[in-house]
Amino acid sequence: MNATMLKSSFLSSIAARPQAPRPFKSNGSRVCMRANAEAQLSGNWLPGAKNPEYLEGLPANYGFDPLRLGQDPKALAWYRHAELIHCRYAMAAVAGILLPDVLNHVGVLNLPDWWNAGKVAQDNSPIPFKTLIALEIFAYNFVEVKRWQDFKKPGSQAEPGSFVGLEGFFKGSGENGYPGGIFDPFGLSKGPGFEAMKIREIKNGRLAMVAFLGFTGQYLATSKSPIDNLVDHLKAPLANNFTTNGVSLPIQAHPLLTVLHP
Repeated sequence: MNATMLKSSFLSSIAARPQAPRPFKSNGSRVCMRANAEAQLSGNWLPGAKNPEYLEGLPANYGFDPLRLGQDPKALAWYRHAELIHCRYAMAAVAGILLPDVLNHVGVLNLPDWWNAGKVAQDNSPIPFKTLIALEIFAYNFVEVKRWQDFKKPGSQAEPGSFVGLEGFFKGSGENGYPGGIFDPFGLSKGPGFEAMKIREIKNGRLAMVAFLGFTGQYLATSKSPIDNLVDHLKAPLANNFTTNGVSLPIQAHPLLTVLHP
C-alpha cells in the first residue's frame, strides 16, 4: 500500500467517524445549558434507587431524603432554606479558618488559631464581654426576624413602612433564600447563569459543612490547625493520618505505622 492509499484510507475513516453534536447557541449561555444538564444528570445518592418526585426541580438534587421528611411542601421549603443558610455560614467559617492559617504559614500575618481567635478578640476588645453579647443578640435577632418574614412572604421586606424608609435596600430577587439587592452586588441572581450559580453554591456549601466538621474533629484529635495537619501528612503520609492520631479509631494503630514517624 503506497502513501496515497494510506492517506485516502485515513481520511475515509475520519469522515465515517460519528461527530459529537455541537452545543446549540441560543439566548441562554453555555453555562445555563451546563447547569440544566447537571441538574438532569445529578444521579442518586443511593445507586439504583429512584429520586423522590417531590424533590424534582431542586438544585443539585441527589434524591437524599431517607426519612422522607420533605413530603410536606411547606416543610421542604423550610428545609431547603435552612440548608442554604447553613451552607453560607459554613463557607464563611471555612474561609475564615483556612485563609488566616495559610497567611500564618507563609509569614504574611501572625493571627491566632481559629479555636482561640474568639478568646483573643474578647480579651482585646474595648467593649465589655456582657455588652458585646447583648449587642450580638440584638443584631442577630433583627437579622433572623427579617429573614423569617421574608421567608414567609418573599419580597415583603421591600414593602413601604417595613424598615424606616430603607426598604429599597432589602428588595430581594423574589425567590426564597436568594435575597438579591445589596446582598448581590455583582448581579449574579440575574441572567441565564443564575441556575448554575445555585448548583455551585449548594455543592460548595455542602462540602464546607463537611469540611468544618473535619476541622473540628482534627483539632479535637490533634490540637492542630488544618494546614498543620496537612503539612504533617504530606511529610509522612503513613505516620500522620486518621489511623495514627489515637482518637479516630477504637483500636490502637499498628506499631509499624508509629515507627515510621520521623
